[in-house]
Amino acid sequence: MSYSLETLESAKLLELVARNAQTPMGHRRLLGLRPMTDRRALEQSLAAIAETIGLNEEKQVSWTFSGLEDPSDAVAILKIRNASLEPNRLLELSRVCNQAIFVRSAVQPEKDFAPTLWEIVEAIPPTLLTVVGKITKKLLPGGEVDDSASPELARIRRELNAQRTRLTKSLESVMRSSGDAIQDEIVTMRNDRYVIPVKSDFRGKVGGVAHGFSSSGQTVFVEPLEAIEANNELQNLKGKEEREIARILFDLTEELRENLPGIEAAVEAVAELDAIKTKVEFARRFKAVVPEIADDGTLELAEARHPLLQANLEQLNAESTTETGEIVPSSFTLTSDRSVMIISGANAGGKTVVLKTAGLLSLMAISGLPVPAKAARIPFYRSVLADIGDHQSLSANLSTFSSHMSNIATMLEECRPPSLVLLDEAGTGTDPEEGSALGVAIVDHFRRKGAQVIASTHYRGLKMYAANDPNVINASVEFDEKTLQPTYRLLIGLAGASSGIEIARRFGIRQDVIDAARQNLDVSAQEAEAYLRRLQDETKRAEDLRIALEEEREATAIKFAGLEVEASRKEKERRKQFERELAETIENFDRQSKAFIESIEDKALKNKLEKERSARKAELNRAVLQKFSTAETQRREADEKNGSPHYEGGVPPALDDGVVLSVGSRVITSFGKAGTIEKLDKDTAEVLVGNIRMRENLANLRPAAEQSVRGPHVS
Repeated sequence: MSYSLETLESAKLLELVARNAQTPMGHRRLLGLRPMTDRRALEQSLAAIAETIGLNEEKQVSWTFSGLEDPSDAVAILKIRNASLEPNRLLELSRVCNQAIFVRSAVQPEKDFAPTLWEIVEAIPPTLLTVVGKITKKLLPGGEVDDSASPELARIRRELNAQRTRLTKSLESVMRSSGDAIQDEIVTMRNDRYVIPVKSDFRGKVGGVAHGFSSSGQTVFVEPLEAIEANNELQNLKGKEEREIARILFDLTEELRENLPGIEAAVEAVAELDAIKTKVEFARRFKAVVPEIADDGTLELAEARHPLLQANLEQLNAESTTETGEIVPSSFTLTSDRSVMIISGANAGGKTVVLKTAGLLSLMAISGLPVPAKAARIPFYRSVLADIGDHQSLSANLSTFSSHMSNIATMLEECRPPSLVLLDEAGTGTDPEEGSALGVAIVDHFRRKGAQVIASTHYRGLKMYAANDPNVINASVEFDEKTLQPTYRLLIGLAGASSGIEIARRFGIRQDVIDAARQNLDVSAQEAEAYLRRLQDETKRAEDLRIALEEEREATAIKFAGLEVEASRKEKERRKQFERELAETIENFDRQSKAFIESIEDKALKNKLEKERSARKAELNRAVLQKFSTAETQRREADEKNGSPHYEGGVPPALDDGVVLSVGSRVITSFGKAGTIEKLDKDTAEVLVGNIRMRENLANLRPAAEQSVRGPHVS
């Protein structure tokens, strides 16, 4: 296993992540993260992040470790036989254990939802709550032992208070009887004994033991003879108090010592949970995702951003009164077959940033961290190796080229697939023809060893190597020829012009020097550079046109859907009005026919007419229903011909539980348009509506099912 941690600034990244840890244990754990060698441990680490996000967002379960101290020293003392913990150490442990038990109780009901988190906290014994509960009952928050910690301590402290009261009253009596000899009528303490302040000139007037002078020398602190025995008794009681406190602390320590495995499990869980919580906070701040560890060797990054660059930009924006810009994300895919990407283009255009982003995000993923991207699939790399920057060393007598070759030689030895190799300006620093040939050979060697390679270059040889091999991806960083500024966009499938002369002009090189440089440039090189620039312009225009067409298509679909919904609403209103009028007509017929029949006295004729009325009523109902059914069928056929089946009110039925959508399924989009699913992803589908393709969330799709037809009915 070999990783270019320093080159890819892994330590700076870990400091950025660990900055928001709430405990020293979590902070230490995050700073110690390294690429993992155990696949299962890595997957568990990533699963814990995903489960924590799920608990926070879906279950509203969260926790905090704010204010917890590092109990490592306390745990170490517990391992020493007969050693006692000080009150503050006991409280440190009790707080950590209490919080660990709280998280355990919060996760337990959701253990099926968060099995990885449950595995972390399951080892914490709930019985610890009783053990640490004794600490909080016997110790006050400031670390003092409470009077109620034991009956003996309560008794001793009552005697101490009584003795202090007696002693104070005795000394006050001495001061009153000593008159002018007393400096201030205040009982004070010296050498842990109660004394009174006597003027130095009257030292002989008050008999007793002198315990020192004031800083001015004008006051001597005297313990009167009458107070010596009382002070001795007070010291005796203090000794008893100290021994009882020591016994209480020892008993509490022993009880913790008996539960040491559970305490260590709690401390370990808090350290791990704080690290996980901090990773989640990092993911939220940097819009990072939990990466998928790809089994098929695919490296896929969608809208990836370099976290250190993003953090620096955020700081600049915070310190500046004007916005300084935003990160331009990069997207690309390497597979086991198409395993090499050659990036060309202008200086300062972002080639090195792409390399560093790919390398650092890969290290983050295999270290168990979320990565700043819209989506990420990253192999379980055994090595991530980078040759980036100027490794020139005067002390080692190495030139830039020599240092690059020395580093690459080491990388060639350490490369063990699956590996990611990053080469910045491969072959640079020597004769361009030799450097180009060397660059191609180095890249191809890594490729044949099974590594995935991302290399930046200005050499045409490497660009042609990518252009001539269908399994090598040509890419470039975009450069705006009008503004002479890089856009930092990564363009896949297209080599880039170096634009060195144009950049020199931008930085103020004299025009006559620029003109001379153009004349000195090889004709074929000029033609190639011009062709690449034209190709980039055409590609950009095509991309802009594609985006414009996509926006126009979506706008048209939305407009069409809105018109259809409005038409459906009006149709529903007309239909309801017609139903009401028809129902009134039928009701009038029924009422009048009933009244007419009731007025007939001939019973036989009356019965005959009643049967006739019932028959006519049934016939009328059938005719009405048939009419509505025919009209509904015609509407449905017309709408389906236009790609939009009719539903009452223009609202499709809800998706039933258990309905499984597949390619070819007929569905209704969120715009109310009918279409056919042509492609299914995890959460979205590509739907063909007429001649328009739309991307829809699965949750917004409804089945294109038939609905029963209703009409007014006479009862």
